[in-house]
Amino acid sequence: MYFDMRNRLLESAPLLRLAVCLIIGIIIANYVLLPIPVLPVLAVLVVISLLLFKYENLQSIAILVCFLFVGMFLMQRHLTTSHESNSLSRLDNSKAYFLNQRSMLLDRLSDSGVDGDAYAVVAAMALGDKSSLTHELRDTYSLSGASHVLALSGLHLGIIYGLLWLLLPHRRWPAVSQTIILVTMWLYVLLVGMPVSVVRSAVMLTVYGLLSIGHRNKMSVNALAFTAIIMLMWNPEWLFDIGFQLSFMAVLAILLFVPVFEEVFSAKFLQEHRWIRRIWGLVAVSVSAQIGVAPLIAYYFGRLSTYFLLTNFVVLPAAYLVLGFSLIVLLFPSLAYILLYIVDTLNAILLRITAMPGSSIDGFHPNVLQVVLTYVIIFCTYLLIERIKPVLGWRSSR
Repeated sequence: MYFDMRNRLLESAPLLRLAVCLIIGIIIANYVLLPIPVLPVLAVLVVISLLLFKYENLQSIAILVCFLFVGMFLMQRHLTTSHESNSLSRLDNSKAYFLNQRSMLLDRLSDSGVDGDAYAVVAAMALGDKSSLTHELRDTYSLSGASHVLALSGLHLGIIYGLLWLLLPHRRWPAVSQTIILVTMWLYVLLVGMPVSVVRSAVMLTVYGLLSIGHRNKMSVNALAFTAIIMLMWNPEWLFDIGFQLSFMAVLAILLFVPVFEEVFSAKFLQEHRWIRRIWGLVAVSVSAQIGVAPLIAYYFGRLSTYFLLTNFVVLPAAYLVLGFSLIVLLFPSLAYILLYIVDTLNAILLRITAMPGSSIDGFHPNVLQVVLTYVIIFCTYLLIERIKPVLGWRSSR
């Protein structure tokens, strides 16, 4: 039964195995000085995998090994070429241009009357500029479990995507609407400086948009694995970026565990009780994401927020309002007082949450091995749940 569950996951996400092999290869090349040139070995492996077309299992193994060596080659090349030239590329010039445009928008926000902590929060949430955040404000968001709204991620890009989807005639001209949305979304990615978590979200939403035109399965582990492969082939060093790790583990956990949470209640019950469905949906996403990122947060920051669920009921609706009114204020500066009220109220609520007893657990210092073993336990727990679902009478999530 264990192998049945594992095979169902791998069959629904064949690119997951390739992504894992690519990641292992990158890690090996980053920490081990390879005694042989990787490219000739990779070329031989590609030829071997092509010759094994009559032997499906052997060819699959050969392809996995190829991706292992692709990861090693990409990282090896990155390490040898990263210090060769400091000249600006066209991409660098484009980023510089868009960052200059961001500075102009930040000045416009400031001139409209948005200042102090409110300006710092809006600048971080809407335009990805965290330079104005004070230590006290960062600590408030960290202790309450709301740091993720200050770091641009899939949440912010998803809100922008959703707002554009509502404004454009997507039902009449889906292809045209998707094209406009995706172009606008990538312009925004350039505007905020192309942080890794936003690039990941943009790639996934691009896959989502293209598949939605053909009415295909959109968000899946397979799409996430495809995104990881594309990004790591572009820049293998992103694997060691904290934002990349947190972003991917949060989305992976959401994709795996949200269907499990949804099966706690029957589909009929959730359809009849819409508010319960919405509240439970937020609980499912919040807890699933926390499962995915908790080991990494403990490793990097030594802290876990205990009221993250309560915080998400506050900050997620607030994020929609802040992003929406930020755009309105840029167009109509006289309405800045509304944005100020929203952000000041949000900050006050989060400050109260941090004052509650036991708002965070500090002193975590897990090592890399402990973090890896924790994720193994989480994955095994997921497999165990999949195995006992028929006993509990739950419907299958796949």
